[in-house]
Amino acid sequence: MDDPGGGSEAVTGSAGRRPVIGVMGASAASPAALELARRLGVLVAQAGWVVLTGGLPAGVMDAVCAGAKSVPGGLTVGILPSGPDGPVGGQVDLAIFTGIGEARNAVNVLSSDVVVACGVEGPGTASEVALALRLGRPVVLLAPGPAAARFFQEIAGDAVLHQVATPEAAIELIEHRLGIRRWPG
Repeated sequence: MDDPGGGSEAVTGSAGRRPVIGVMGASAASPAALELARRLGVLVAQAGWVVLTGGLPAGVMDAVCAGAKSVPGGLTVGILPSGPDGPVGGQVDLAIFTGIGEARNAVNVLSSDVVVACGVEGPGTASEVALALRLGRPVVLLAPGPAAARFFQEIAGDAVLHQVATPEAAIELIEHRLGIRRWPG
């Protein structure tokens, strides 16, 4: 599953802005996925990158933001499905209210330099992964189940798709394989 295109690829973001790592995952996630998300949030923040999630006070979204906010200077962004009266995770620094429901998944993907799917335990996460593959965003599957890993491998085509077992491996891949520099660089 690693590097389906056969070559080394690099993601180049706009110079002068912090890289954005979109972390997608189930709102009703397993305890294992929640721990992976929390550890990933810490590591993303330590790299100086922005954590972008769906912004709700639930599951992977809440866990990764809590991890990021445990690091001084950690920055979190939530792309919310509701308007300003909807729920927002307590660890979200910048809440973006879309009012477009699940269609906000497109905003999540398009606003991310890399999409990390933590656990891939639900249809919302699966839709974000599929959309990221379709739109050419690099995707890292963090500890997916065997069925999810097989499915996304089969549909990935020429898209950049990687699979890793740990948050540390995800960070290593993002930094060294995809070329996302720590911030400030």
